[in-house]
Amino acid sequence: MAKISQVSAKYIVHTTIEIEGVVDRPDVIGAIFGQTEGLLGSDLELRELQRSGRIGRIEVNVETKAGKTTGVIIIPSSLDKAETCIIAAALEVIQRIGPCNAKIRVQKIEDVRVSKRSFVVNRAKELLKNLTDTVLPDSQELADEVAYSVRVMEVQEYGRDRLHAGPAIDESEEVLVVEGRADVLNLLKHGFKNVIAMNGTSVPQTIIDLSKHKTICAFVDGDRGGDLIIQELMQVAELDFVTKAPDGKEVEELTQKEIHKSLRGKISAEQAKLDFSSKKPLPRPSPSSTSAHQSRSHPQSRGPQQSRQQPPRLKPSAPKFSKKPALSADEKSNFKQMLEDLIGTRGAYILDKKLTILGKVPVTELVATVKSLSSGVYAIVLDGVADKDLVMTAEKIDVQFVVSMDSKVKESKVTILTAESLD
Repeated sequence: MAKISQVSAKYIVHTTIEIEGVVDRPDVIGAIFGQTEGLLGSDLELRELQRSGRIGRIEVNVETKAGKTTGVIIIPSSLDKAETCIIAAALEVIQRIGPCNAKIRVQKIEDVRVSKRSFVVNRAKELLKNLTDTVLPDSQELADEVAYSVRVMEVQEYGRDRLHAGPAIDESEEVLVVEGRADVLNLLKHGFKNVIAMNGTSVPQTIIDLSKHKTICAFVDGDRGGDLIIQELMQVAELDFVTKAPDGKEVEELTQKEIHKSLRGKISAEQAKLDFSSKKPLPRPSPSSTSAHQSRSHPQSRGPQQSRQQPPRLKPSAPKFSKKPALSADEKSNFKQMLEDLIGTRGAYILDKKLTILGKVPVTELVATVKSLSSGVYAIVLDGVADKDLVMTAEKIDVQFVVSMDSKVKESKVTILTAESLD
């Protein structure tokens, strides 16, 4: 009787075989059919199942090495899963093949439909991605792409410090000073071209030179770091006006309405000094701001004479910090050991109060990871330099210690430890 070809296999039995001697492939196949004959009854007779197409062609691959034979047996099945498992288990009763002892072990039973389904899903994702990449975007996407490319093209490098700036610095009477390039891009997006970035916490000489013949308005983030930048600007440059983003927000994420509202609520540098000296927070923009210096005009429209009529400048008071936690000997030893372990890895440890490592992340992802944690972080140890962004983020979630190879931040309510201070 001829065999009926198998239409499709639902399961594949993967089996390994180890034989203490040298045998050939036909010997293994003969043992499979011979030693399982009559074992499972007529309904599960291997020869009959193969003739009816419910069991596919049995594949046996063996190799001989050092007088022993090893290999694999693959049996495709279209039976249901219970019957397939019975057939697979029956193979393990074979203990001899020819004159040699043998050991057969079923490794796994693969569901072919799961594999096919996985292939279909992956292929569908690939086809969808190709379709998305090749399909024409709608008109709004085209407009947004062109507008963004123009804004990026408008960002220039200004002065000997090569600061990121808009194209209208030289022709504008008033200049907006922001913290970084992302702030410049956001203001350019909303039509403000007289903007320049400090590119750090220290005031570049280019900003100092500009302040001598331009009306300077500092536009900083709505956090404590923004206050520190304003105080530094007032010490080394001729600052005229000050404004801040709303509490907890950064200039780079403000909408056009929030930008205009912040600029309408700007105050003079002298008023900001008085607020700092009296330990008052800088006022935030308010819809009811109606004082003379809170004009609704665009920053470019201010004349140079208005900013020159200023009372004598007052020396700002230094920022006050709360009492910092004491560093115990055990903590110092643990921090030093962790910092040495991280050398060359460009990684960072995030620790809880028991100095247990909550996780290890790359330094490039550290700020984003810390931002996502609202509490429970006691210390951060990193193979890198502690910069302003990291320290400000650590302050927001009450981190006690930041341990790094070096630090760009001199003062903070977070205790900053460097490799030098741990020696």
